[in-house]
Amino acid sequence: MPPESAEQATVYELGISPWLLMLAVLVPLVLMMVLRRTFPTGRMTLLAVLPFAMTLVIPWLPVWWWYVVVLVDSAILLAALVDAGTLPNLNQIHVSRSMPRVASLDKPHPVEVSIDNRGSRQLQMRLSDDASDHLTLEPAVHSVTLLPGKRIMVQHTITSHRRGAFKLEHLYCQVASRLGLWRRQHVFDSKSDLHVYPDIKQISEYALLARTNRLSQIGVRRTRRAGQENEFERLRDYQQDDNYKHIDWRSTARRQKTTVRQFQTDQSQRVIFLLDCGRMMTNEYEGLSLLDYALNSVLMLSYVALDQGDSVGMICFSDHIHRYVPPAGGKRQMNRILHAGFDQFPRMVQSRFDQAFLYLSTHCRRRSLVVLITNVIDQVNSQQIDNYMGNLIGAHLPLIVLLRDHSAFQAADNPAPDPTVLYRSAAAGQLLTWRNQVIRRMHAAGSLTLDVFPEEMTSPLVNQYLEVKARHLL
Repeated sequence: MPPESAEQATVYELGISPWLLMLAVLVPLVLMMVLRRTFPTGRMTLLAVLPFAMTLVIPWLPVWWWYVVVLVDSAILLAALVDAGTLPNLNQIHVSRSMPRVASLDKPHPVEVSIDNRGSRQLQMRLSDDASDHLTLEPAVHSVTLLPGKRIMVQHTITSHRRGAFKLEHLYCQVASRLGLWRRQHVFDSKSDLHVYPDIKQISEYALLARTNRLSQIGVRRTRRAGQENEFERLRDYQQDDNYKHIDWRSTARRQKTTVRQFQTDQSQRVIFLLDCGRMMTNEYEGLSLLDYALNSVLMLSYVALDQGDSVGMICFSDHIHRYVPPAGGKRQMNRILHAGFDQFPRMVQSRFDQAFLYLSTHCRRRSLVVLITNVIDQVNSQQIDNYMGNLIGAHLPLIVLLRDHSAFQAADNPAPDPTVLYRSAAAGQLLTWRNQVIRRMHAAGSLTLDVFPEEMTSPLVNQYLEVKARHLL
């Protein structure tokens, strides 16, 4: 083999240098990314593509082209090093978050972020907030220009698609270098608590309709009480079915409008909710679990009962007792009920009804309306519920609310010639027949029963409570 020429030797030596140069560039770059959280931007990537494109034509150009490539590499490397030195010190930036702690489900929640530039140069910054899988930010990222020695405030909203307690711990910031070749990331600690409660819009609607005597629009019946009322409550406008003996003629003459005296009976009654948080409440309909629907109805009936002067309490349970709110009256009790249930979620465990009813008998000895909200799909659960609710009769007034499963009713109502569909429909029909027998047996034993779809539960539950009050069953 003939000896290599001087030009070939030079090419061979230069052919190794790009790899050495690449290694010399990559090692500091990786260290910057890991230790300093500094990353190249898209502009830097485009500049790095230029020498790579120049090397593609090396086989067809003279040896001196290697020197051009090395020169361009050196110029880009020098510019990158100089621009990296212009990255600001993030210790000169102060970021903090301010927001209310209480939010409503699926409602935009305002958040304000304060950014202080305590340095001596202008900053180009991108800022984003902390968010979990159930939180949506709008806008998700803020792009701001921060003058030296100045403070700016930016606003965004957080929308939670799940109730419960959330912890926002960080704010994420990216600051660009002067030429825009580098971007440094930093995580600022800013801890905030966010408590997302169920949307209680239905309660405000009830209050409005109650003041205007239009509760029938939401399915709440006006129930006449049995017996004679004996304690004056308030004056109100005359209605068609009012007793004319209750007309207050002096107020009627003063108001120029027929006015009656409204009376009330004994209001020292109690309502205790037993809220099942076990596997029977995990089914979903239109994005909400059965427990979500149950909690909304509990809040509504709690508001109605407290407005009637009764005391309200709640026990949340699954395989153990999660929360207990002792029965009490007054406006503050509504907040206690709301706070006790907002972070309760259904668990894939078997509910211990024995523990729940034992806890009830230990802590609630006074006669009460005990409202158990659950679901039954098997013989074991139905037998337990039947036994324990039957033991309450005499000491308490039991009300069992069973939530219907839409899928079972749809399968039973839509048979088809297809054998698979037909068998499924027959199985669903048999399940519903058995379920109806369970409800009849509970009702015959002396328990009040409600069999409703979850989204239609509120009005029948309130009507049942008002009927209990009117018939003096407690």
